[in-house]
Amino acid sequence: MTKENICLVYGGKSAEHDVSILTAQNVLNAIDKSTYTVDVIYITNEGEWKKKENITDTIEDTDTLRLNHVPSGDISRLLRETHNGQPYSAVFPLLHGPNGEDGTIQGLFEVLNIPYVGNGVLASSSTMDKLVMKQLFAHRGLPQLPYVSFLRSEFEKYRTNILKLVNDKLDYPVFVKPANLGSSVGISKCHDESELLKGIEEAFQYDRKLVIEQGIDAREIEVAVLGNDYPETTLPGEVIKDVAFYDYKAKYKDGKIELSIPAQLDEEVQQTLRDMAIEAFKATDCSGLLRADFFVTQDNQIYINETNAIPGFTQFSMYPSLWENMGLPYSELITKLIELAKEKFEDKKKNKYQID
Repeated sequence: MTKENICLVYGGKSAEHDVSILTAQNVLNAIDKSTYTVDVIYITNEGEWKKKENITDTIEDTDTLRLNHVPSGDISRLLRETHNGQPYSAVFPLLHGPNGEDGTIQGLFEVLNIPYVGNGVLASSSTMDKLVMKQLFAHRGLPQLPYVSFLRSEFEKYRTNILKLVNDKLDYPVFVKPANLGSSVGISKCHDESELLKGIEEAFQYDRKLVIEQGIDAREIEVAVLGNDYPETTLPGEVIKDVAFYDYKAKYKDGKIELSIPAQLDEEVQQTLRDMAIEAFKATDCSGLLRADFFVTQDNQIYINETNAIPGFTQFSMYPSLWENMGLPYSELITKLIELAKEKFEDKKKNKYQID
């Protein structure tokens, strides 16, 4: 049987560069190499693209994936040329943050007419931007906590008015988040105005727009979604924390996070969460995969927090773990995502590009 060509793209000009490399290591070690010939493209912190073909060995050290010894190449050529002249069945972006999950690289794949795993341009960009995402959720009728959003230039000009708005509309503690970043980078939990100012300063280092959200005493519940036009969901899982909040350090460095799968919830609450996850998937026109994050209070009030179009995808991340619980192992999940990418690409071919 002739193997299909697959290319993993990772790294990127992002604060989440190292997380992306870790994800690539996990996927490379789990992907079915009897079915796929796997190439990799590493994007450096400076934006250079470096390619290595036919990865067959187990990757023990993430540093070997930085491809420092490989010369950079032309982007279009690297994505189009393969060792056997056959095109890639799918490109698998394993990028996080700006230029990776915000629709920009998805737009590149679209222009080059290359099938790729996961969400398209609109879904990626609208899910990445927390403010746009919240507005789309509101249109769909999904319950959310109060929030305030503003630009860096607006805060510089109207600082006093914005602080008053936050203090009038929200109760402490609040969470300050860059609008366009994932993996909890740049997020602060603030208990008073002094901490709020520090949190705003921190968030503006990563983005020109931020969102300040109302804090709540609630459980953090997540649901994984998989599919294209007819998506399916997992049973919900719960993030159990030994820290103030689920930040980047807790997620990837300290090991202070425990995942409870499935979450201990009433069946009615579980079904509501799964239904809302589908609504969120449709609200942003998703395809392939999505992780939907919720708050569930002690009296079972549910609020959607956010969604992630390229969720954490190491073997032990919540998204793959939720599907593992449903009987879909990590390696098979990777295969399923590639098949969904091919399905989406074939469906796109049905569109007409010329008027008769």
